[in-house]
Formats: sequence, C-alpha cells, structure tokens
Amino acid sequence: MRKLFAIAVTSAFFLPLYLVVTNVFKRGPDITADPAGLPIPPTLDNLTQALARPDGLFWNGLVNSVTVTLLSIVVLTVVSAMLGHYVARTRSRFGRIALLVLLAGLMIPPQVILVPVTQVLEATGLMGTISGLVLFNVGYYVPFGVFVFSGFIRSIPIELEEAASMDGCGRFATFWRVVFPLLRPATASVLIFLGVWIWNDFLNPLIILGPAGGTTVTVGVYRSLGQFQRDFGGMFGLMFMATLPILVFYLVLQKHFVKGLTGGAVKG
Repeated sequence: MRKLFAIAVTSAFFLPLYLVVTNVFKRGPDITADPAGLPIPPTLDNLTQALARPDGLFWNGLVNSVTVTLLSIVVLTVVSAMLGHYVARTRSRFGRIALLVLLAGLMIPPQVILVPVTQVLEATGLMGTISGLVLFNVGYYVPFGVFVFSGFIRSIPIELEEAASMDGCGRFATFWRVVFPLLRPATASVLIFLGVWIWNDFLNPLIILGPAGGTTVTVGVYRSLGQFQRDFGGMFGLMFMATLPILVFYLVLQKHFVKGLTGGAVKG
C-alpha cells in the first residue's frame, strides 16, 4: 500500500515535468493534438524561437530575474544571519517577542499584504522598480531566514564566541570571523529556498514591476501568450529555459541542503 501511494504521489509531481520536457521538443500542431505524446520526431525549433524572439522577452526577463534574485538573497542572507544570531543568543524578553513576531510573519500570504505594499512603494517612489521588488522580497522573506539561521546557531557552542571575545574580538567581528563561516549549511538552505521562491514568483513581479518596469522570466511566460494567438511551442520553450538557471543553482548547493535544515533540530 505504501509503495502504491508513493508511486501515485511521485507520478503527480512528475507529470508537469514530463509535459514540459516532451512538449519543448514538439512542433506546435503536435502539442495541441497530443500533449502527452512523445516528441517524434524531436525538434529544437521551440528553444530557438524562445531565444531569438525579436522583442528579447527571454533575455530581458533573464537579466531582471537574475538581478532581483541575486540582490534579494544576498541582502536576505546577511540580514537574516545577523538577526538570527541575535535571536539565538539573547535571553531578553525583547528577543523572544521579536522571534514570535517573525514567526507570525511566516503565516501571512504575500497576496494579503500586496495592496498596502504597493501603496507604500508608490508613496516612496519605488513602485515599478527593481529596488522596490527587492525591498519587498527582503521584508517578506526575512522571517524564514531568521528561523533557519537561529535554529542552526543554537547548535554552535557558545564557548567559541566567548573565546573570541576574550581574545579581544567585538561582537560584530566575532559573528563574521567565527560564527558566520560555520553557517555554510544553513546559508545554502536559505539560498536554495529563497532563490527558488523568488525566481519562481509570478504575482509580485507582475504587480510591482508592471509593464514599464520590465519583466521576469516567469512573467515573460505569461506575456508570451497573446490574446488571440496561442504559441504553445514558444511558451514551452520559454518555460524550459526559465527553469534551467535555478535548477543549476540548486544542484550546486544541494550537498549542504539537508544538513542546513536539520542542523538546529536537536537543540532548543
């Protein structure tokens, strides 16, 4: 029974991937005629079409997605690691309250706060800009980063920090020279999770950037569909090319992934 259940769940997750991979190498009429069929004969026309669009939809989206994702995860990693260290090491009531507030932030869907966020960005002149989208990502995903980092930091002996302090290191220097180098597994987990979430985000770039602010790869797939024309071959080509960068990113960091998630599981 367990094997049948595992096969059913695996099939449910594998089906979208199968449809994308097979339809990437099909001609347009074959996609509409038999979406689940094998690509016989295979063709690379869809990939060529996605890369050579006259409007540069894929390349513009790729530049914006890489810029937004890299800036967001770098700022998030630095801020979350420092705040997570404070939460993990402080014994004050303020630290516990801050942790509860951050954990409560994990329960709020981004769609709920999108309207007030756009109003704030509009008032500050950041609506329709890359900076505004990065700022939104940092504000929304900090609670998750703090949750992962604080749990991992609790598994690091505090005696290492005390020894560095006795040698003359200040708190800031102790964190960056002693603690942060030990956070590589947790950092990899935060980078993978947040990188995938931000890269695949559709609604927030669509609303915050808008038509004038450019497009990301996910929004580019949506904009590749016209009102009266459906080029499914080009759409699947864009979907496939949009997936490759974040897949490579995950494969590079995957060896630290599980260790980072479970590093703080045995200490509270």
